[in-house]
Amino acid sequence: MIERFVRVFQNLRPPTGWNLAVLVVTGVLVGLVASVAHVSRATSYLSDDPRACINCHIMTPEYASWDRGSHGRVTVCNDCHVPHDNFVRKYFFKAKDGARHATMFTLRMEPQVIKMHEAGQKVVMENCLRCHGNLFAGNLTSSVKGLASAAVHKDDGRLCWECHRETPHGRVHSLSSTPDARVPPIESSLPEWLERSLLKEKTP
Repeated sequence: MIERFVRVFQNLRPPTGWNLAVLVVTGVLVGLVASVAHVSRATSYLSDDPRACINCHIMTPEYASWDRGSHGRVTVCNDCHVPHDNFVRKYFFKAKDGARHATMFTLRMEPQVIKMHEAGQKVVMENCLRCHGNLFAGNLTSSVKGLASAAVHKDDGRLCWECHRETPHGRVHSLSSTPDARVPPIESSLPEWLERSLLKEKTP
């Protein structure tokens, strides 16, 4: 097994004359990946910090309406928007959803009004029931797409937010609906020493 690994490694090594060039190119690529990860704050998405959701300016209305609403006092974004039944499903969903969002925002494909896709709706519905299931007195019926719905509400097949429309993001949350929303400022991705240097250059 070890010999096989050594042979594969030897086959991957560049010719002797190419060693320096390969090292330089590899260093540049690693530097670019590290730089993109730093500028995009990639590691912040591993946490449950709601500020990670406003790394993209587009999510400002959602952040502001959550922060000023009742859920802002007791939850964070991930309490509602990612699965909580097991660790693997939680981070797999975060990675899949995050890749989808990053692709859409990078290619400017985002809609004017943000709406959850089907997989996201299923997860949010699961979490509504996870936190508020005691309101249903244990009397749950089946509904569309395998989601549970409260028989006590006589709304078999409905999603919670069909009635609770302003929970937790308010009535309207489009890109232009909250131009002056108060949210934490997006931190600069530049190192402090470079910011100080640029500030000195601008000072007369």
